[in-house]
Amino acid sequence: MADGVLAPSPVQNSFVRSPLTHPFLFANFSVAAVVLPYWSAASTQYLRRSCVTMASTHCSSPPAGSFFVPQSSPKPSQQPSLLVFSGGTAFNCVAEELKKVTTRVAHVLPVSDDGGSTAEIVRVVGGPAVGDIRSRCLRLSDESTSEAIAVRRLLGHRLPLDASDAKSEWYRIVEGEHFLWNGVSRPYGETIRAFLAYFQNQILRRTSDSFCFSNGSIGNFFFAGARLFFQSLDAAIFLFSRVSQIPTESLVLPVISTNDRLTLGCELWDGAIIRGQNEISHPTTGFVQTVNKVYLQDCSSTIALPSRIKRVFYMSSEGSNLLHEIFPEANASVLEQLSTVDCIVYSMGSLFTSICPSLILPGIGETIASRSVPKVLLLNGSHDRETTGLSASGFVTAITDALNRTYGDPHKCLRNFPSDYINALLVPKDGQIPVDVGCLVAQGIFRVIMVDSINDPKVGTVFDPNSLINALINLIYHSVEEAMANFNSSEKAS
Repeated sequence: MADGVLAPSPVQNSFVRSPLTHPFLFANFSVAAVVLPYWSAASTQYLRRSCVTMASTHCSSPPAGSFFVPQSSPKPSQQPSLLVFSGGTAFNCVAEELKKVTTRVAHVLPVSDDGGSTAEIVRVVGGPAVGDIRSRCLRLSDESTSEAIAVRRLLGHRLPLDASDAKSEWYRIVEGEHFLWNGVSRPYGETIRAFLAYFQNQILRRTSDSFCFSNGSIGNFFFAGARLFFQSLDAAIFLFSRVSQIPTESLVLPVISTNDRLTLGCELWDGAIIRGQNEISHPTTGFVQTVNKVYLQDCSSTIALPSRIKRVFYMSSEGSNLLHEIFPEANASVLEQLSTVDCIVYSMGSLFTSICPSLILPGIGETIASRSVPKVLLLNGSHDRETTGLSASGFVTAITDALNRTYGDPHKCLRNFPSDYINALLVPKDGQIPVDVGCLVAQGIFRVIMVDSINDPKVGTVFDPNSLINALINLIYHSVEEAMANFNSSEKAS
């Protein structure tokens, strides 16, 4: 059998849950189709005109159904639209390439990260974590002019690790004397400096808390200054997007629109509760801070979690003695985008601390289940602390449980099937996560597509960005083709 893609025999509207007896075929590349009645004829015509076949690196000639890549960018209104649930790191390299194909992408990010320089900002001035949002905004920022590059370089700069050196460099930047201001025009410079200075003023007012600038991100400081000034996270994102000249069709959306600090918690299958995203995913001390239903305590543990994660949830940031679960509302803009996009993507990355925090909110599962569009899970190339021992179907189960809110309030949980949330799985070639086809079939998932990968020296096997984008666009392309075919058939029948 050929190496590559697991794909079912052709069926009408193959994204609809099929019988478990549905046969599988092996092919190098295959895509499924879904009805997209809201996609314009202009979009379809564009794809038909401008798509070219790419040969696979796995085979001597491109097979039927191979990937398609637009030769030139269409008008934004004709581009396919996607919504991506992700964290602030794993999808970044893909985001930079994806914007060359379509700018109509809504990037949904959590605001519960409590690590890195974000942790210091939250500790001193409070508010939601902005690091993941800042990171994605920078990846989407304009690079077409020398000034755009200079602005990106400034906002992407990190201060030295040494606290004294970091503070000294920070003062030079705020005072406009640093070389990073070279190439930034006066209007841009004055705008950026104003919010950096406002952030500086705010931390000076917190006389009881000394701020540590070590390894601080200038972009995070600008973001925090704007949020504090406007008292609005959405306004800060809007300002950052305009300053960094992100295309207006590209949206960076916090899954929760709030001006308050949010704390992520998780419950393990052994009953233990861990407080804080950083403690869940990669505690720097080698210890896990746990909390039971009554009190907080520090207990020694190995780096590996003592038990698998059962669920994640939001905890109150007020006090530290009692476990207090809270239920924030999803950002209305996220729900609006979910209702209209051509494709929904669950990114690779930290499953329980980057992806699931965006899925557990009321309204998210309901909206996704109601859509008849490609709903694509991008499988990680390797395990991490959160997913040790999980197979591909285990990832699907975790996402399904999060969207169904299975282990939360029984009166508010859903009963949807895995295939209501995921109907295609993209797998990096040579990845380490076992792809248990039989279990995926039992879950109603019949599209498993192998995608070219590259080796990242830091994290191992990851998707090749261009191949991944091609696979996603190909899914949308074929869904439009089927929609047109179904429409023509219904017209003839009537």
